[in-house]
Amino acid sequence: MNRTYELMFIVRPDMADEDLDKLVSHLETTVTSASGTVKNVDRMGKRRLAYVVRKFREGIYVLMTIEGAGTVIHELERRLRVTEQVIKFLTVRIDEEQKRLDKIKALRDSKKKASAQPAVVAEEAPAAAEPATADVPTAAV
Repeated sequence: MNRTYELMFIVRPDMADEDLDKLVSHLETTVTSASGTVKNVDRMGKRRLAYVVRKFREGIYVLMTIEGAGTVIHELERRLRVTEQVIKFLTVRIDEEQKRLDKIKALRDSKKKASAQPAVVAEEAPAAAEPATADVPTAAV
C-alpha cells in the first residue's frame, strides 16, 4: 500500500550546488527504482540551525514529498545515514494527517450547508408574518 511521506534533510552548508543536485537525483532514482514516486522536491536554501549539529551552525534544507511503501523510506533513510554530507534528516508520514484534514473540511462544509438552509426559511417566515400584523386593528388615541 502506497503512503505519502515528507522527507526533510539538511546537508552541510559548504556543499556545492552540483553535488546537491547529484545527491537529490540519486535519492530520486532510489525512490523510483523501489517503485515509489517523488511528488515534489523543494530546495529551501541555506538557513541557520537552532543548535550546533556536527559543528555546523547553518545547513542547506531540502524537502522531498514521496509516495511509496515503507521499504522505500527504509532504503532512503539508510542511504542518508551513510551519506557524509547529510547532517540531519527526518521522515514524517503525512497521508493520515491529510485524510484527517479532508474529513474535517467535509464536516465543516456539511455544517455550512445545513446552517444555510434554516437561514433561508427564517427569511421567508417574517415576510409571511407581516400581512397578518397589518390586519390587526390598533387602538384609537
